[in-house]
Amino acid sequence: MRIAFVFPGQGSQSVGMLAGFAGNAAVESVLARADAALGFSLTGLIAEGPAEALSLTVNTQPAMLASSVAFYEAWRAAGGRTPDVMAGHSLGEYSALCAAGAFTLEDAVKLVRFRAEAMQNAVPVGVGGMAAIIGLKDEDVLAACGEARSEGAVEAVNFNAPGQVVIAGEKAALKKAIGCAKARGCRRAIELPVSAPFHSSLLAPAGEKLAARLAEIDVKSPSVPVIANVDVEVHAEPDAIRTALARQASSAVQWVRTIERMKAEGVTDVVECGPGKVLTGLLRRTAPELNGHNIYDAATLAAVLEKLQ
Repeated sequence: MRIAFVFPGQGSQSVGMLAGFAGNAAVESVLARADAALGFSLTGLIAEGPAEALSLTVNTQPAMLASSVAFYEAWRAAGGRTPDVMAGHSLGEYSALCAAGAFTLEDAVKLVRFRAEAMQNAVPVGVGGMAAIIGLKDEDVLAACGEARSEGAVEAVNFNAPGQVVIAGEKAALKKAIGCAKARGCRRAIELPVSAPFHSSLLAPAGEKLAARLAEIDVKSPSVPVIANVDVEVHAEPDAIRTALARQASSAVQWVRTIERMKAEGVTDVVECGPGKVLTGLLRRTAPELNGHNIYDAATLAAVLEKLQ
């Protein structure tokens, strides 16, 4: 048995997402440290909302990271084995690296809050957008984006599962790309309620700011291999990790290839560690032969512990 832990990204947050771990000392310790590092009660925001505040990118990113790392610390405190490999979807890559000891929790929550601000400020609100293209082959999605570039920048930015690709870019180009995807036979095209074209080349200014900030942070070699979103490689050297994370802001998330690499390396079980079940759903569509598990409260932690020990 080989185990992978995967950490979700933005969009899986909800008010009360830690209620299932009430009283867990490991979870409470992580949250207390996050609160102290940020200088406000992230714990209170997660527990009580309001949802509008939790959904602000600058709050969502540290909230998701702290929650996911807290769940992992609860797993370890309960005697859970160290995974053989880790990965995270977009923001989740920071959670994976933090869980693997590449960053301190204190540095990580402040870093992703900075990341959120840099990504949001890279493109004025209303200029860009994102859309999920369902039921079309990757090459057809890429072709649809190519056809639409006469209207501006647009590209595939999340390869989430076979037949599920997210595109992002300038509004006019995005609209044309959706039309081109429909003409090529996509089952659905859904514009996403986001405030920026995340992971597109339009976010290059955010990557530059992140590179400068990452240069100031102590980064260590992870204790568990972490597969990077941008190139599906495992980076052990701190500078290589910094480079991959800076590139990630304006590069596509290669999630299908990440799962395929895990499978090729003999992973049998994939544990989604963090709020929600998005990555487990993507796993079923990408590699249904792998066993998917979720840790999002005390009961699921106990169940996964029993299955995987």
